[in-house]
Amino acid sequence: MAAECPAISETLVRVNYSETDQMGVVYHARYLVWLDIARTEHLRRSGMSYRELEAAGLRLAVSEAAIRFRQPARYDDPIRIRCWVRQVASRKVEFGYAIEHADTGLLLATATTSLLTLDRTMTLTRLPDDVRDALRIFPDPVKLGS
Repeated sequence: MAAECPAISETLVRVNYSETDQMGVVYHARYLVWLDIARTEHLRRSGMSYRELEAAGLRLAVSEAAIRFRQPARYDDPIRIRCWVRQVASRKVEFGYAIEHADTGLLLATATTSLLTLDRTMTLTRLPDDVRDALRIFPDPVKLGS
């Protein structure tokens, strides 16, 4: 691990038309894709990519996901997804997210995901010490619950 994981990483996306529903707002399932993009970038900025983890025989599998929608995102909106590590345990990592309108800062949604550590045979395994050490825990910068 060459780099230290940032406390909070930021990833920017822009809502495209295919991501909206008949009401003109981002379809709810699209947020899960954005969480994956932000989490992948957070890991990459810490010096480890999913590809490298998988090559080392490690899998991070989403076991839980929760999203609290607050305001709608619409076509062509610039979106900022902030991501941070909430908890690291021997076999689990929990990430937090704040999804915001990048221009106004309006909080659109908050989310959490929990990922379990699996080996090549898809059996629960311990998170290697070097990976655990690279994941810097950060307190929630926004209220994630209701």
